[in-house]
Amino acid sequence: MILTAAQKNIQLQRIVVVVAIALLLIKFIAYFLTHSVAILTDALESIVNVVAGILGLYSLVISARPRDEDHPYGHGKVEFISSAVEGTLIIIAAILIFWESINSLISPRELHKMDFGLILIASTAIINYMLGMWCIRIGRNHDSYALIASGKHLQSDSYSTLGIMVGLVMIFFFKVSWLDSVVAIFFGAIILLNGYKIVRQSIAGIMDESDQELLTKMVTLLNQNRKENWIDLHNVRIIKYGPVLHLDAHITIPWYLNVHEAHDEIDVLANLVRKEFGETLELYVHTDGCLDFSCRICLKQNCTVRKHPFQQKVEWTIQNISNDQKHQLSAKS
Repeated sequence: MILTAAQKNIQLQRIVVVVAIALLLIKFIAYFLTHSVAILTDALESIVNVVAGILGLYSLVISARPRDEDHPYGHGKVEFISSAVEGTLIIIAAILIFWESINSLISPRELHKMDFGLILIASTAIINYMLGMWCIRIGRNHDSYALIASGKHLQSDSYSTLGIMVGLVMIFFFKVSWLDSVVAIFFGAIILLNGYKIVRQSIAGIMDESDQELLTKMVTLLNQNRKENWIDLHNVRIIKYGPVLHLDAHITIPWYLNVHEAHDEIDVLANLVRKEFGETLELYVHTDGCLDFSCRICLKQNCTVRKHPFQQKVEWTIQNISNDQKHQLSAKS
């Protein structure tokens, strides 16, 4: 049985949830053995991993549902909501870490069995990093923000675990117990920053904020494969709904092309973009006929109705393809 991209995403997220629960248990065992607030920091973030993993799984199941009358663009937006909740939970975990660390500084605790505790959390760091790398790779291949958010969270968890290990090694050799709280506060700040970034990216997706990286890739692709009948491309909008990209655009073509010829130009554009961004991309392209001023930027050779000589090629940029107007040379040109 061949799984779809959505089914593969769900399958991977199930693995993330199971692994997150197992690593949470390991970290709490390490905390109860050592009484280290730095290890407790790691364990608290792992609680967020479990909750976020479950939320991510739920969002992937919902986003995989086909569009219906109530959701004509599909259910993909739920992934942004899931990521926002995950980022919020990370921020809450960071606040709890600060609280526990300050209490530990005021009332220091005696540490125990640090060597065994280090071995346990080292194993969790390796597993988290490898699983996070897998999630990010699959998430980028399938355009899943939920998987990418889970992967980044898992990798940030492994980085913080590694840093905590460095601090614990120093505590183990130099016997300076207050370093335990300092290490926890430092990595609590890193966790807080990571949570903010995830929330910020999620809100941007919910608000349909333009994706500059995606637009840059799109502009580069179109400039490199531009056809002579594509006089200009304007009013371009890209909206992401889960794994589906919706591209709206206006394309200016020679006015004398008939309906079938205009549709052929759109098909060429659609095939080009889908080849680069995947079959889940949907296009809504409106055709505009060229006007007199279009002649000066038109690349078409042997045009029998040309009214003005070609003067200058207008290179497409994010700015001029986003504007809702046909391209033309300025009065100075």
